[in-house]
Amino acid sequence: MHEKQQKQDIYEQITGAIIAAIEEGAPTYEMPWHTLATPINAATRKAYRGINTLTLWCIGRKRCYATQEWATYRQWSEMGAQVRRGERSASVVFWKFLESSDDAVEEVQESTANSRRIPLAREYHVFNAAQVEGYVPQPEVRLAESERIDHAERFFRALPGVVRHGGDRAFYSPATDEIQIPAFEQFKSAAAYYSTLAHEHTHWSGASSRLNRDLTGRFGDARYAMEELIAELGSAFLCADLALGVEPRRDHAAYIDSWLSVLKSDKRALFSAAGHAQKAAAYLGELPTPASDLPA
Repeated sequence: MHEKQQKQDIYEQITGAIIAAIEEGAPTYEMPWHTLATPINAATRKAYRGINTLTLWCIGRKRCYATQEWATYRQWSEMGAQVRRGERSASVVFWKFLESSDDAVEEVQESTANSRRIPLAREYHVFNAAQVEGYVPQPEVRLAESERIDHAERFFRALPGVVRHGGDRAFYSPATDEIQIPAFEQFKSAAAYYSTLAHEHTHWSGASSRLNRDLTGRFGDARYAMEELIAELGSAFLCADLALGVEPRRDHAAYIDSWLSVLKSDKRALFSAAGHAQKAAAYLGELPTPASDLPA
């Protein structure tokens, strides 16, 4: 298959699956990123990132897999395991950067004075540990809830952003560069509080002095919807790293239609949002503590 056509098929395939999951969960505000653990490669023990995290969360949730370990057919074989006959794979994407050519100028996303680099999507097929024989999933190391809450509190307290508590709304103000959030006691759970705090810190990360995202959108327009989706995914990525659950939020119901509108109108939008969200999570994660301090 032609490289460019393959990439377009990947965009459509993954975006379509996420749209379906959002629509299915909309009545109860359950989104495909409301989960606990980050998917990892069973062979390398490295975490999947960005759009691949979202994709594997979506598929794992739909198929009710109990483990977040994934690997290619070849990797499972090299580990002495066998994918069962008839099992369906999941698609993940890796990016290969090539020098630009005349017929692919529109794909350029990175440039220098002397060259331009084009990202080409490479599709790989992975299987969950629940789909193989001859492999025992590694037990997930989980901190007690009190330890996870304590770790999350230390993480967010170490971030340099100004956080003010009070009122009944959570928001980030670009004008004052401050985060406003209701008091801890007003949330129904610690996870709800910290996931909201992660959401607002993702907005905070986008300021011009930090990651410089466009934060000028107004409610109802595409830029606003994209920034809210970035913050929602950034919160999910951060909370997964902190081993905290992301709970459905009724106040996000107003965003669901706008998210769907953006994703249906641009099959690249989800990839962009997930990329920005992962960059924000990485930025925030590097500010206070080394990655080794994060729970597995």
